[in-house]
Amino acid sequence: MAPTHKSRRAARRLAIDVLYEAEIRDELPLEAWGARSSQGWVLAETGDDAGAPQGGSEPAAEALGYALVLVKGVQSNAADIDMTIAGYADRWAIKRMPVIDRNILRVAIFELLWCEDVPVAVAINEAVDLAKSLSTEDSGRFVNGVLGRVAQEDAEG
Repeated sequence: MAPTHKSRRAARRLAIDVLYEAEIRDELPLEAWGARSSQGWVLAETGDDAGAPQGGSEPAAEALGYALVLVKGVQSNAADIDMTIAGYADRWAIKRMPVIDRNILRVAIFELLWCEDVPVAVAINEAVDLAKSLSTEDSGRFVNGVLGRVAQEDAEG
């Protein structure tokens, strides 16, 4: 059975949390995944963390499974993903971007370029929504602009 929209939304949030944590701790994403797994998965209550029971506890197995696909995919393709971001982020050095924005872009670009079952519009809209809820309104526009250019070139090429 394919993951639901709600479980994929929760998975994206989990993956971004893990990628953020890995970057802050200067470790590989799968190391951060292992640490989170051993400590237990508790989602913050933000009102949109579908896949987790009310009360901010363990996410659904579907969400964890897809989150792991995203984390592994971003780690395995990190160099290509970061080159893509750098190539499409006008006047923004990747290290100058907020950590959360950088990791939202990484997840979305992995979905755009390597996950054929994820529609382009879904990958972009989910990333923009995450940027708006986790970062700033400006981040939503920035993420939308970068991903729009990536998607357009991928469709043309």
